[in-house]
Amino acid sequence: MSIFGSIMSRIFAYTGLEHASAATPAAAPATQPTTGATAPATPPAQPVDVDAVLAAMAAKNPEKLNWRTSIVDLMKLLGLDSSLTARKELASELHYTGDTNDSASMNIWLHAQVMQKLAQNGGRVSPDLLK
Repeated sequence: MSIFGSIMSRIFAYTGLEHASAATPAAAPATQPTTGATAPATPPAQPVDVDAVLAAMAAKNPEKLNWRTSIVDLMKLLGLDSSLTARKELASELHYTGDTNDSASMNIWLHAQVMQKLAQNGGRVSPDLLK
């Protein structure tokens, strides 16, 4: 599975929300196949409230993570490898054309792209995260 596919799976399949209306139930998106592509074969039936899911995950995480602006913290929150190697692989998946050795610029771009791709694939993302 691609790194972006893993990001989507972890967010869209999350079941730890207290309010059922905040996100699509786990059964629907969890059954969606994800290949090496950057999008699922079929988007979820209803939009998934990405902000609510990530906020709920962060509330249960003992580590204070700045997932709203940091791709490293977002990946950590989702239990994914956040190493530079993994981020470079994600950058390749998402067709980053900048210098991957400039990790600060790449990280900013990655966070923005991940949020945009989540929105394009059935995620409801607040405008402040779509920069």
